[in-house]
Amino acid sequence: MTPTAGTLVRSTAREVEPEAVQPLPRTSPYEVAVVLLTQANRPAELERAIASVRAQVGVDLQLVLVLNGSATARPASEVRLPALGPDEELVVLPENLGIPGGRNLGASVADARLLLFLDDDAELLGPTVLATVVRRFADDPGLGAMAIRLVDEEGRTQQRHVPRVGCRSALRSGEVTHFIGAACLVRADAFAALGGFDRQFFYAMEESDLAWRLLDAGWTIWYSADLTAFHPRTAPSRHPGHVVLTARNRMWAAVRSLPWPLCVAYLLTWTVVAVLRGGPLPQILAGYRQAWSARPLRRPMRWRTVVRMTRLGRPPVL
Repeated sequence: MTPTAGTLVRSTAREVEPEAVQPLPRTSPYEVAVVLLTQANRPAELERAIASVRAQVGVDLQLVLVLNGSATARPASEVRLPALGPDEELVVLPENLGIPGGRNLGASVADARLLLFLDDDAELLGPTVLATVVRRFADDPGLGAMAIRLVDEEGRTQQRHVPRVGCRSALRSGEVTHFIGAACLVRADAFAALGGFDRQFFYAMEESDLAWRLLDAGWTIWYSADLTAFHPRTAPSRHPGHVVLTARNRMWAAVRSLPWPLCVAYLLTWTVVAVLRGGPLPQILAGYRQAWSARPLRRPMRWRTVVRMTRLGRPPVL
């Protein structure tokens, strides 16, 4: 399949203008919509990701494949994507909207009760992952988001992919305060009510920002260690400018969502952590300057949310 930039391509190969993008008409929504963002630069990994979605059983499923930045990456004639089948759609974006922007667009096309955001180099492990997820969300109306345990090429879970502080077991399920975006689920109603991811972030910290807003709205976030997805072992440094972007976005999230005393403590803590991990201080400070010059409107979380996060083992200064 060769896409055309700026269009939405249905599985019927019908093309429409982006402003006309609407979910496929149905009498009731799908149970899960998988929003899969790609730039089509990892074709083998993308094929495996889609295959792992198609292998799911016992669940009413929609796939929304978002080609993010086709015109800026390379000519559309050079882009090859898997052929789509029933209940599968392709959204083609002429420019790179970033991870949060692309995922928001995919979510706006979706027509499902739950949204699964899946990286294009990730794979669901096992055919009943999503059927299990659907049952757990149905059993807990207060569940707003769920993290799936990520495993690498050796079957191990990197500590940075465990949504807990310290070296607590990656194999223990439980309530947490944030989630990892490589394979995560969000209740569609909650996602829409909060405005989705903040497109301004472009890359890094968008999941943490959304997690804080979910918690402050009263939703629960759950880490399901028994449900797994493959994701290759990677380092944040593979992304150009990751130090500046992470620092900028960390300040944006803190300024918007944290009471001022916690905002200051949070940024001081993470500045020290970033430097100890080898982050160049000038780049970190450059990110902070960018954030402050375009700081968001403040909507600080309630103190009872702070108390709740603290009881869960991660006060919003860590």
